[in-house]
Amino acid sequence: LIHYYRKPKTKRAKRFLEKREPKLNENTKNAMLIRGGNANLTVTEVLKDIYAVKKPFAVLYKKKNITRPFEDQTSLEFFSKKSDCSLFLFGSHNKKRPNNLIIGRMFDYHVLDMIELGVEKFVSLKDVKNSKCPEGTKPMLIFAGDMFDVNEEYGRLKSLLIDFFRGPTVPSIRLAGLEYVLHFTAVDGKIYMRSYKVLLKKSGCKIPRIELEEMGPSLDLVMRRTHLASDDLYKLSLKQPKALKPKKKKNISHDVFGTTYGRIHMQKQDLSKLQTRKVKGLKKRPAEKLAENDGVTPKKSKST
Repeated sequence: LIHYYRKPKTKRAKRFLEKREPKLNENTKNAMLIRGGNANLTVTEVLKDIYAVKKPFAVLYKKKNITRPFEDQTSLEFFSKKSDCSLFLFGSHNKKRPNNLIIGRMFDYHVLDMIELGVEKFVSLKDVKNSKCPEGTKPMLIFAGDMFDVNEEYGRLKSLLIDFFRGPTVPSIRLAGLEYVLHFTAVDGKIYMRSYKVLLKKSGCKIPRIELEEMGPSLDLVMRRTHLASDDLYKLSLKQPKALKPKKKKNISHDVFGTTYGRIHMQKQDLSKLQTRKVKGLKKRPAEKLAENDGVTPKKSKST
């Protein structure tokens, strides 16, 4: 197939295309939240609350979209290209699958992973009457439960949730910025999502006393259908450019304790000419000096 590339005619169009070009350090992943054609009030409120948590790296589609991601993915791929989003959350409701959420991610504008979750219990942000975290707060993510490490589907769900909620990459962390916690627990076939606000209290010393206050939203989820990428495609999606990989330094090794060892290559040394500590007992006798000079005695300088 021949693709015709048209040069942008305006500076605005040029900036738009440059923004979407592949980069060594990619932009923060954006998420699109889509309502299905038969979404009920519970699903709509869940999408609004997740949007409030994810802002400003999210796009909420308020109109209903009649689509079924597990049967046809073309509409999701269209919305992904339109809004430049690599993550999505789709909400729907029907008799067979009530209060349904589909969380997924894209690779090269094609669906990579999708996991369907059913909402069994939901507590909204509005229902919890206390102060909230400011918009754009980067959350701390905690995962509890052996299923996230043992089961492949739960492990992929953990990776998906980290991708969805991690937010921007920051160069440094300050203590006052650690004020929001998202906790995921997998036990007895269910996933419990809880969100807390971190309160730093006085403790009488330098390190503050930490208390957690439930903030909302709170979700009790159960896993339903899954659509996971093949191992080859998943490995390809994780591939990093060579420029980002750290260059290996020669002759440097590390042990299990993290100690760095270096090997230095030096030229061959003549140890007979090595300068050692001058000790009276090691001083050479006149006969030894004479033997070194092949019996030739050095001429004495005339004294003036």
